[in-house]
Amino acid sequence: MNKSSSQFSVLSSRMDRNRIFLRWIEFNAVGGVGIVVQLAALAVFRSWLKLDYLLATGLAVEMAVIHNFLWHVRFTWADRPARRPVQSLVRLAKFNASNGAVSVVGNLVLMRLLVGEVKFNYVASNLFAIVVCSLVNFLLSDGLVFEKEAKAAAISN
Repeated sequence: MNKSSSQFSVLSSRMDRNRIFLRWIEFNAVGGVGIVVQLAALAVFRSWLKLDYLLATGLAVEMAVIHNFLWHVRFTWADRPARRPVQSLVRLAKFNASNGAVSVVGNLVLMRLLVGEVKFNYVASNLFAIVVCSLVNFLLSDGLVFEKEAKAAAISN
């Protein structure tokens, strides 16, 4: 490897890290709005509709998952558009199965533990659960749901 290709490799690696960091920031911005959606839905389901806290949590998480997917398509991974309409549906299914599962299971397990057993406040417990699930969800989104075109093309061939 010559000096110029080595410098290009370092520059490319730095640019990749910067892009990943920027995408992480965008992911969290969308997630931040999703938290508001989730907490508002949780408050409505729990406080106004008097649903069980676990049912209210599951419904609120699903609302946030759908909200976040739509914004990730348009904002976070806008540079990786779906090639065909069916790819958008596949992505939604993958997002719901991965991020949705991590969010629902993670939130329900942590809510059961923190609210049901430890008797913590349900809003504070839900915020904690959201934070715990976010890193796993980012990695799943970047590598599975909104995979790079070359990887997606290789899989579909």
